[in-house]
Amino acid sequence: MAYTHLSSEERYYIETELKNGTSQNKIAKKLGRSQPTVSREVNRNKGQRGYRHQQANRTARQRHKDKPKAIKLTDDIKQRISNDIRSDWSPEQVAGRLEKDGVIKLHHETIYQFVADDKRRGGSLYKHLRHQKKTYRKRYGSAHNRTGIPNRVGIEERPEVVNNRERVGDWEADTVIGKNHKGAIATLDERKTKLRLAVPLPGKKAKAVKQGIIDVLKPLKRFVKTITYDNGKEFVQHESIAKALKCDSYFAAPYHSWERGQNENANGLLRQYFPKSMELNGVTEKDVIIAVDKLNNRPRKCLGYKTPYEAFKESTGIDARKVMGYALMT
Repeated sequence: MAYTHLSSEERYYIETELKNGTSQNKIAKKLGRSQPTVSREVNRNKGQRGYRHQQANRTARQRHKDKPKAIKLTDDIKQRISNDIRSDWSPEQVAGRLEKDGVIKLHHETIYQFVADDKRRGGSLYKHLRHQKKTYRKRYGSAHNRTGIPNRVGIEERPEVVNNRERVGDWEADTVIGKNHKGAIATLDERKTKLRLAVPLPGKKAKAVKQGIIDVLKPLKRFVKTITYDNGKEFVQHESIAKALKCDSYFAAPYHSWERGQNENANGLLRQYFPKSMELNGVTEKDVIIAVDKLNNRPRKCLGYKTPYEAFKESTGIDARKVMGYALMT
């Protein structure tokens, strides 16, 4: 089996579980990795203060960057890279799609260097990259994780078919909040195909969140089997959502954001278009649709560099872009 590099989410999970005293063998099993892979990761990328996921990401990236490279880019390949970067694809997504399409096999660091060279020449490609130099700030819930949610069913009772991503129809939900708590966006992510949906809201009130989730999922109702939420009080009306969509509701454990890691990561991607410094009360449905459409058109490494739109259509026969009306608004 070919080795694939650990993702930032996997490194974050390793750091958290090591702090909890979990053995490397159990961590490896949970991640679906071999024990030597986890052991090698910890030994190669730990620092004086032990293993920390951000430091591990930086160390691994620098190691790859320092490898000798001898790739010659043709004008056609440079143009394609430029076009994809301008579509807000990450260098890793560009490289993966180039390989999938049989064009050329490139390391994503080669594309980062191409973008850096373009910047030095006065180009603007770098403006389309996500900058990840900010330190990670863990999202701690407030006191209402006690939790005040009626008939809450914990994630530990969620069926294995959901945990293993064996079917289409299992979603993760959250809200992105605007600066000064002005406006919000409800976000939903399908676990198997990585399809993302989102809808702007006037605020974080439970009634608005409930209606927003129902409205955005209704066109794909037959592909909604479960929704996993965090423990925010905006989800207290989960039973009404479940009744309208005929699905089951589950809640992640408090302070366990990695149990909804896909949604957490996708919210970070959405922040490229709606940063934390931005109030969201003026954001329109079209603004959100354009951003989400771009995310669903990005090739994903975990999907073999298919896009979420392609993966969803392959699994269901449904063109989500048309069904959701995104094609008409972008």
